[in-house]
Amino acid sequence: MAAVAVQSSEKLANLKTAVAGLGQISESEKSGFLSLVSRYLSGEAQHIEWEKIQTPTDDVVVPYDSLAPLADVRNGLTFLDLIVLQIESLNNKYGCNVPLVLMNSFNTHDDTLKIVEKYTNANIQIHTFNQSQYPRLVVEDFLPLPCKGQAGKDGWYPPGHGDVFPSLLNSGKLDTFLAQGKEYVFVANSDNLGAVVDLKILNHLVKNQNEYCMEVTPKTLADVKGGTLISYEGRVQLLEIAQVPDEHVNEFKSITKFKIFNTNNLWVNLKAIKRLVEADALKMEIIPNPKVGFGTCYGPKFSRTVLFYATLGHEAFIGMCLQEVDGVKVLQLETAAGAAIRFFDRAIGVNVPRSRFLPVKATSDLLLVQSDLYTVVDGFVTRNEARTNPANPTIELGPEFKKVGNFLKRFKTIPSIIELDSLKVSGDVWFGANVVVKGNVSIIAEGGEKLEIPDGVVIADKVVKSHADI
Repeated sequence: MAAVAVQSSEKLANLKTAVAGLGQISESEKSGFLSLVSRYLSGEAQHIEWEKIQTPTDDVVVPYDSLAPLADVRNGLTFLDLIVLQIESLNNKYGCNVPLVLMNSFNTHDDTLKIVEKYTNANIQIHTFNQSQYPRLVVEDFLPLPCKGQAGKDGWYPPGHGDVFPSLLNSGKLDTFLAQGKEYVFVANSDNLGAVVDLKILNHLVKNQNEYCMEVTPKTLADVKGGTLISYEGRVQLLEIAQVPDEHVNEFKSITKFKIFNTNNLWVNLKAIKRLVEADALKMEIIPNPKVGFGTCYGPKFSRTVLFYATLGHEAFIGMCLQEVDGVKVLQLETAAGAAIRFFDRAIGVNVPRSRFLPVKATSDLLLVQSDLYTVVDGFVTRNEARTNPANPTIELGPEFKKVGNFLKRFKTIPSIIELDSLKVSGDVWFGANVVVKGNVSIIAEGGEKLEIPDGVVIADKVVKSHADI
C-alpha cells in the first residue's frame, strides 16, 4: 500500500512539473486538471452501501402535477433555431431579458461564433464561453500528451459537462449574470427538444429556496441504464449504473424499484454555484468508465444553459475513457453536472412528464419529431393530441438510414405515424409521399433488392417484403 502511495505521489509530482510548462491553457485550467487527477490517483470514489439506499419521498422528488399552476427539428429549423425561437417568445411574452448561453469546447468555439451571427436581430442576448481544456494523459508514464509532441487538438479534451460550474465562474459570465440580478440557470442538452423553460418549476424553486433541481421522468425498458435519484444518508444524490455493485445491477435496472431516471435538465441557483466553486466543494464522483466515444450529433452540439439558459456538451458522467491517439494509449477524466446535486442545499428532483425528455440522437428520433406526431409553434415542440397512446412508437431503422443525408433522401415526405405502435425498416427501402403506417409494421428489402413504398399507401399491421405485400 505504501509503495502504491509513493508511486502515485511521484506521478503527480512529475505531472505538475509538466503541466506548469503548458502555455496553451490558463492557470485555473491547470489547477482544475491537477485537482481532478489528484483525486483520481488517491482512489477517491464514493463507495455506495446498498442497504443505505432509500427511495426518495415526494418531498425530495416532487411530482410535477403538484406544482402550483401559473396564469398564464423540423421545417428547416436546427436545434439552435428552435432554442432561439423559444427564448425570444418568452422574452416577448413577459417583457423580460432571458439570455441564451452556449458552452463550447475548444473544438466548437469558432464554428459557434459564426453560427450565432444569424441571430443578430433576434430579441435575445446570446453569450458564449468555453469549458476547460485539459491535456490527455499518456497511460504509460502519466504525462500530458502535448508534452510528447502532440501539439494539435488531439492532445486535449473538454472534461465533460460537470465542468460547466467552474468554467462559468472562470469565464466571468457568472459574475456578469449575478450583477444583472439573475438568480437561476436552466441547463440542458441542446438536442433535447423537450427541454424548455417551465415557469411552474422555476416558481417552485424560488418559493422553496431550492438551490438545485434535477428533472427526472418515469423510466421505461429503454432507459434502464440511466442514472436515478436516491436518498442516501439524508441527502439526495444521483446513482449511476457504474456505481452499482455487480450483484445489484439487475435490481438497478428494475423499473419497479427505480422508477425514474435523469433527463439532464437542471435548474441551479447562481449564488450557490459561486459559493461552492470558490470553496472548491464540488467533488463529483470519479467513476471508471470504459466508454471510448460519444453519441452521434447532427450539427454543432451546444450546451444550453434561466434566467439564463445554457447548453451542454457530451453526456458521459465522470469517468475514465481509455483511447488511443496515433497509437498511444491515453486517459481522460470527466465529470457530470448531474452528480453535483448532493452538494447543494435543499436540492430536489421534479418528476416531469415524458414530454420534457425528447432527445434527438439518432435518425429514428429524427423521424419522430419530423412526423405528424409533433408540431412546432414558436420553437416549442408539442405532441399531437390526436394520438391516444401515451407512449411514443418504437422505431428501428437499418444502417441505410443511419446518416442524416441518407435518411432524408429516402423519404419524399415523413410518413404519418399517429396510430403507429412500432416500425422496423431494413434494407434498400424508399418511401413515397403521404404514406401512413399504423399498428405494428415491418418493411424489409431482402437480397439487395430496392423496395419503393408508393405515394399515399396505408400500411397497417403488416410485414412488407415486396410490392405484392403492400
